[in-house]
Amino acid sequence: MTGLNTAAIYVLQTLGSLYLLIVLLRFILQLVRADFYNQISQFIVNATQPLLKPLRKVIPSIAGLDSASLILAILIQLLVMALTLMLMGYGVGGFLLELLVWAIIGVTSLFLKVFYFALIASVILSWIAQGSYNPAVLLVNQICDPLLAPFRRILPNLGGLDLSPIFAFIALNLVDMLVVGNLAAMSGLPAQLSPFL
Repeated sequence: MTGLNTAAIYVLQTLGSLYLLIVLLRFILQLVRADFYNQISQFIVNATQPLLKPLRKVIPSIAGLDSASLILAILIQLLVMALTLMLMGYGVGGFLLELLVWAIIGVTSLFLKVFYFALIASVILSWIAQGSYNPAVLLVNQICDPLLAPFRRILPNLGGLDLSPIFAFIALNLVDMLVVGNLAAMSGLPAQLSPFL
C-alpha cells in the first residue's frame, strides 16, 4: 500500500466517521427526545436532511424509532469500510455479508461511545457549568438523562453526590467489552476498518 493510499484511507475514515457521528446523533437525539430547537440539534438536522429525506419515503419509523437514520448510519459505515478495503487493494465482492455485519458492529460501538463521552462531558460540566443554559450543555444533559435515570432510581440520595454516572460507565464498558468486543472478535473485524473499536 502506497503512502498516497494511506493518506486517502485516513481522509476517508476521518470524514466518513465525522458524518457517521452526525447521522447517529440524529438517531440518538430522537431516541432520547432531545430538544430539536436547540442550535446544535438544528445543525444536525440540516446536515442529515439531504440524505434522510428521500430515505424516509422508503423506510418508515418503527415503534417510534427513527429507523431511516439508523439504516443511513449503517450504510455510511458499510460504504466507508468497502472503500477502505478497496484502497487497501482488496475486492469487496465476496465480503458483502461480512461488511454488513462489521458495519452494524461499528455503528453499535460508536453508539456506545457517544453515550460514554457524553457522560464524561456531563460530569465535567456539572463541576464547571452547573445550571448553564448553553445549547451544548443542555444537549449533553438531554442525552445523558435517560441513561442515568434507572441508576438514579436505584441508588440512594447521598446529599447532592450523584454516583449514577459511575454505574452508567461500568454498564457501558461491560456492554462494549462483553458484547461488541466479542462480536467483533468472532466476526473477524479488522481493527483498521473501524476506528471505533
